[in-house]
Amino acid sequence: MSGLELYAAVLGVIAVWLTTRQNPWCWPIGLLVVLLYSWIFFDFKLYSNMLLQLAFAVFQLYGWWQWTRPGEDRPIRQVTYLGTAPLLSGLGVGLLASLALGAAMATWTDAAEPWLDATLTAFSLVAQFWMAQKRVQCWPLWIVLDVIFVGLFLYKGMYITAALYALFTLIALQGWRSWRRDPALASP
Repeated sequence: MSGLELYAAVLGVIAVWLTTRQNPWCWPIGLLVVLLYSWIFFDFKLYSNMLLQLAFAVFQLYGWWQWTRPGEDRPIRQVTYLGTAPLLSGLGVGLLASLALGAAMATWTDAAEPWLDATLTAFSLVAQFWMAQKRVQCWPLWIVLDVIFVGLFLYKGMYITAALYALFTLIALQGWRSWRRDPALASP
């Protein structure tokens, strides 16, 4: 499995780096990455993360559409800040989804880490939605999640994936800095 994991990791770095550059090719490359990782996580019994990758596949398509298809009355999506209410709503949805998914995984599966896996999954969906919307706050959320993912993957012996998420953390820091400097961004 390490060959597949390494291939997915390399493509993952490319996809996230392209995201920091606001390059829409991040989305089709990311689609391939999440499909590969859905198989990898299934093999490691990280079922919430497997489901997360499948949900990410839908988000990859949504993000590509959001970033490349202007509407008749709007230009291609620009980087923006979330207001306080949508930020808190997103985090609330992440918390509720964490509890529901964690309970389901703990009750009905042999998931290796049902609660942690579910929490990371739920908040990753929030971060991914914000990223597809080009919201600056996606990056600090990704940074927190990636750090926790590193610990989970080290614990599971998934060393290549742990290294990938450590690199994702550094790239997310760069993305946060880059998006905050975007000339089209209005001050919060």
